[in-house]
Amino acid sequence: MGYLSTRRPGLDTLRGMTLVSMMVYHACWDLVYLFRQDWAWYRSFGAHLWQQSICWTFILLSGYCFHLGHHRLRRGLLSLGGGALVSAVSQVAGSPIHWGVLTLLGAAALLTIPLDPLLRRLPARAGLAGSFCLFFLLREVNQGYLGFEGAALLTLPADWYQNSLTALLGFPGPDFFSADYFSLLPWLFLFWTGYFLYRLRPEGEGRELRLPLVTTLGRHSLVAYLLHQPLIYGVLWMFARVS
Repeated sequence: MGYLSTRRPGLDTLRGMTLVSMMVYHACWDLVYLFRQDWAWYRSFGAHLWQQSICWTFILLSGYCFHLGHHRLRRGLLSLGGGALVSAVSQVAGSPIHWGVLTLLGAAALLTIPLDPLLRRLPARAGLAGSFCLFFLLREVNQGYLGFEGAALLTLPADWYQNSLTALLGFPGPDFFSADYFSLLPWLFLFWTGYFLYRLRPEGEGRELRLPLVTTLGRHSLVAYLLHQPLIYGVLWMFARVS
């Protein structure tokens, strides 16, 4: 399988649309938790689905795009560096982030690089089904059991949950806290779901959706991710001061 070096505008557009959704979601988060706006719906299951749609799309896209381009190591290291920057800034801001989504995407890419020859040997449909089933099975591993969205199938040993290092794998200790937490388990398997989904893509080039500003935003997703929260907070802070 060859590696593609050209960008896919349709993927950039989808990534940009997801970034816009994330920015609106985080603006609402700031309003509710930092500016103390009373909005009960934001704590509802509907808002949870909104949040999940954002992170699922980002992680699936990242796995799908693993095949595109030649600079996999650089992309993985950039994501890890971005995650480290977010963690450092969040400590100062008083809302610490350990093992956030950027750290996950970087770690998943770096783990997949040496495993790529092995993963390619798997039939794409079997790899897709297996990865997605394992993601579902491990979805609640952070909570101490196997299952999905509250449906407990098997309780895991408590002594697996020790500290910040075990939290990276998916087993956070009792004192672990992170405002944004995406461990390798279960999310690596959603990344691999995107990886195998790429191998099942239709052959040939079709028309790809372009939305000029949104597509450009998706093309520069890492920069947009790093800058959006301080910009949103600054705008909301100025509005709060004026009002």
